[in-house]
Amino acid sequence: MGKLEGRSAIVSGSGRGIGRAIALKLAAEGARVVINDLDADPAAEVVAEILARGGEAVSCVGNVTEDGFAEAFVNTAVESFGGLDIIINNAGYTWDAVIQKMTDEQWDAIQDVHLKAPFRILRAAQPILSQDAKAEIAKGRRVHRKVVNISSISGLFGNVGQANYSSAKAGILGLTRALAKEWGRYNVNVNAVAFGMINTRLTEATAGDSSIQIEGRDLKVGMNPQIADRMNAMTPLGRAGAAEEAAGAVVMLTYPEADYISGEMITAGGGFLG
Repeated sequence: MGKLEGRSAIVSGSGRGIGRAIALKLAAEGARVVINDLDADPAAEVVAEILARGGEAVSCVGNVTEDGFAEAFVNTAVESFGGLDIIINNAGYTWDAVIQKMTDEQWDAIQDVHLKAPFRILRAAQPILSQDAKAEIAKGRRVHRKVVNISSISGLFGNVGQANYSSAKAGILGLTRALAKEWGRYNVNVNAVAFGMINTRLTEATAGDSSIQIEGRDLKVGMNPQIADRMNAMTPLGRAGAAEEAAGAVVMLTYPEADYISGEMITAGGGFLG
């Protein structure tokens, strides 16, 4: 029996990278997981991997910023697994520029994916969480449900060229602490994890020729190798984290051992403190 046996979870951006690692770890602990990605193939691959290991998973393909997505995401868990116990707001990307070169489109796109989308998902989940909690409380039962929102050290300390991303990730802390206060009466723990340098396709050291497609935009990803080396040197553990290590920081907040932790921001950054 895993620590999350019988629980149901939704993980945005879980077709690749950290989100995938989170979903696999949740499933390994017994959770039934809704996998989300922009593209159907990566989502299907993660679902197939979980099923092959004896777990339960379904997909909900789509862009977290689209109107109606949040409701569809939440309803997928309810319709497939009978309820919703764990929400991981992980989806996102970066679109950097120094402020004098940053457009309104860049600002809005990053705010939408990193802050507005989690807000919408949590808003869509509220009727389900409150309904189930009230029924349990009426029966004298206490059942803890968990929300983990993903932030970044950029949101804690700022970062050059990331006014949009840093602002959105700082906003995640406010959203987390507000919801921890609103939802405590429902026995919902709301926390956040701020990642430092984690090895993913978005941070992989490249010569700048890697890109991803987001809403028809061809966005460069990857990090200059010299900057990556400098970041590693500034990290007390001396290296970037693995996706599985990042996932561990998130999933541990969903365990019963974390039932009295709420409104907190944990930094998973190898000791980096600005």
